[in-house]
Amino acid sequence: MAVFLHTRIRVSDLDKSIQYYCDHFGFVVASRSEKSPAGNQICHLELPGNEHTLELTYSDDYELNVPEDLMHFAIGVPDLIAFCDELEKKGLEIWPGDWRETFPTGRKMAFVDDPDGYEIELLER
Repeated sequence: MAVFLHTRIRVSDLDKSIQYYCDHFGFVVASRSEKSPAGNQICHLELPGNEHTLELTYSDDYELNVPEDLMHFAIGVPDLIAFCDELEKKGLEIWPGDWRETFPTGRKMAFVDDPDGYEIELLER
């Protein structure tokens, strides 16, 4: 049986991205390499209790340009309103701006953008 192991995203500042994901979403550094065979700096982040990791990749010679709405990944949280309230206290912008009114009952969702513009969908589980 195949296993889904990790998802890679390129970042413009590895340390800034590591701090962002760890401070705001509870990721921890699983491994970090200063130079891969291709010359990239790579960091695997994991959420405790999950096998799938987020691979952050940085290289000096790569010009990062994340097109709007290219892709996103989702993170499930037990209480979306409480989680987003904490993110807002830390200065993150939650969107759409009317997400509290748009999803008052049923499946609740909201979005944030990481420092490079990757969309992160937040889902109440």
